[in-house]
Amino acid sequence: MTAEELKSIIASSLACDHLEVEGDGRHWQALIVSAEFAGLRPVQRHQRVYKTLGARMHTDEVHALSMKTFTPAEWATQSH
Repeated sequence: MTAEELKSIIASSLACDHLEVEGDGRHWQALIVSAEFAGLRPVQRHQRVYKTLGARMHTDEVHALSMKTFTPAEWATQSH
């Protein structure tokens, strides 16, 4: 899987204001900004993203995914 493929999978199921994905094909890092995270605790946000990946998280297709998740308001306060 490529970073663009993983990015496309996440974006197809989660409305993202900003999305960055990088990694080595098995180990991934993602920066995800979505209004859908509003009111969710960090673990719930991660579960929401894992849900978009479905079975890929249980196979070696996506071996590891670390995430930074923000709402648009939270992202606006970050220094980019």
